[in-house]
Amino acid sequence: MSLSLKNCVISHTIYNITVFSYILKYTQKMHSMLQRLKYIVSCFLIMWTYFLVQKPLFILCNAQQTYSVSDYIDVMWHGASLDATTTGYLTIVPFLLTLVSVWWRRLPLKKVTTPYYAVMMLLVSLIFIADASLFSFWDSKLDKAVFVYIDSPKNAAASVSMGYILLRVLIILLLTAGTTWTLRRITPRRLDAIEGMTHRGLATLGSVLVGGLLFLVIRGGIRVSTANVGSVYYSNDQFLNLSAINPAFNLLASMEFGEKYEDEFDFFPEEQRASLMQGMYATADTATVSVLNTKRPNILFIFMESFGSTMIERQGGVKGVAPTLDRLASEGVFFSNLYANSFRTDRGTVCTYSAYPGLPTLSIMKVPNIARKLPNIAQSLGKAGYQTDFLYGGDINFTNMRGYLMAGGFQKLTSQDDFSLHDRNYSKWGVPDNITFKRLLAMLKEREGQKQPWFTAFLTLSSHEPFEVPFKKFEDKHLNAFAFTDDCIGKFIKEFRKSPQWDNTLIVLLPDHGIPYPKKGERFAPHFFRIPMIWTGGAVKGPMEVDRIANQTDLAATLLAQLGLPHGEFGFSRNVLDKSYTNEFAFYSFVNGFCYLDHTGVSVYDNAANHVFYKEGPAGDDARVKKGKAILQTLYDKVGELVKN
Repeated sequence: MSLSLKNCVISHTIYNITVFSYILKYTQKMHSMLQRLKYIVSCFLIMWTYFLVQKPLFILCNAQQTYSVSDYIDVMWHGASLDATTTGYLTIVPFLLTLVSVWWRRLPLKKVTTPYYAVMMLLVSLIFIADASLFSFWDSKLDKAVFVYIDSPKNAAASVSMGYILLRVLIILLLTAGTTWTLRRITPRRLDAIEGMTHRGLATLGSVLVGGLLFLVIRGGIRVSTANVGSVYYSNDQFLNLSAINPAFNLLASMEFGEKYEDEFDFFPEEQRASLMQGMYATADTATVSVLNTKRPNILFIFMESFGSTMIERQGGVKGVAPTLDRLASEGVFFSNLYANSFRTDRGTVCTYSAYPGLPTLSIMKVPNIARKLPNIAQSLGKAGYQTDFLYGGDINFTNMRGYLMAGGFQKLTSQDDFSLHDRNYSKWGVPDNITFKRLLAMLKEREGQKQPWFTAFLTLSSHEPFEVPFKKFEDKHLNAFAFTDDCIGKFIKEFRKSPQWDNTLIVLLPDHGIPYPKKGERFAPHFFRIPMIWTGGAVKGPMEVDRIANQTDLAATLLAQLGLPHGEFGFSRNVLDKSYTNEFAFYSFVNGFCYLDHTGVSVYDNAANHVFYKEGPAGDDARVKKGKAILQTLYDKVGELVKN
């Protein structure tokens, strides 16, 4: 071989070796990055699968009837999102360790993670078995109430045998061992090292992107609401809804709230509290003034977002904002001296449908184990033969609304997910009122000729921030949004009057709460909590103004009494149209404070500062404060009872 040929071969060989070496190094670096991704994904899938298979096991352990295979699949499908959220939390530690390993080459991954797997899987298995076992006794999912019984383990175990307990301990240990072993098997002893600052930087960036995806999984997506228990509710069968709930998530979510509700706002000894409450919520139903033409009308609730009296000219509000509501108030039954019980939609919804006054430190809607035990207008009407449904153009999972409504007897829910992407994308908050009112009208037209009476509740949303509406009447966006909703109501009423259903329909217009507009004076003064309630429709006999002091919670007793239906379970609701209704007062709460008002005046009390910071009326302040405190104490005592029962 000539020298030149020999040099050429050598050069070519060196080049090939160099290229191969570069490809090998690049492949190794890619392999290192993919190795980390594979590990995280594998961890997630194993734990997610473990949560998914818990659901059919829970059903098998607790079902009191036979369910089809499709029911099992539906429970797993609807519960998968909350399972993914819980899994996301458990995956945080493995993810952080992979991120650390980019810079710490000799991180003993398997050695570090094994104790973590064992502890987490032990807790998850313990919660699962406890939840599945206790459901048959409590008829509810495992929540923080369990810690009350842990304080007295002897009494807690008195109703079961030692064999019952030992078997479940054995199952917990086996499940823990099996899941820990599986996770350990897919965990590398060490993750491959990544050489070079550039590649480490790229690997770190990639890990951050994976962390972002993990955050979205934990949050429950990019919608307004974050993951919550109510998001898995899908069925009118409450057992299936409960089966879909991730028990670990439910337990942790319940611990967000206070320990012993009955110990909060413990102002008076029991005898004094009971004495102060005597006769405050009494309803005789001896001489109810009838305002309806029929005992079984169709019923439509138009639940108006934030539409307080400050927007109603007839009640001293801004001129020209709500001409439709002003007109309807003069045509129907107008409750002109009504007050909201609280300050937010989640609380106002419970006040309206369950007649349970709002609490300053607790949103009952967010605590499924309490909310599902409350009475509900939808439930009462459903028992009387009504078809019940709820319409909302926003995210119905927000603040556990879905769970509350379904547990309360609403047979069908329609929300933003049932609208097109075009309709949903108009506003950040949801589908604007003009579109949802059209959907409502179409829904009602489909029922023409139907013999079964119906109850439909519709929550508007355009009069909520960010006040984005396809309407222009006022320069002030707040006023413009309310004017838009009023205009939508007017157009709907005009069209619905043409329906043959009009003559047999009662329409109740009621806000969820008021609005502090304009923001002048005391934020918690009564005029910001005063709200209109209007009964209209063909089922109403004629115009009438009811100027008695009352609350939003009084709707339940007042409505059901008109229908001749029992309402005794609504313990904080009064029949305002009963001639025996003489103890007129209103009560509302806000963040750690309350107001009590009657014909003697107004007292607004700060619970933290322990003093009245706003009052009206020359006398009676001390008596009003005592009554307000008694109501607040009673409400929390009742919540404590609901938790225990």
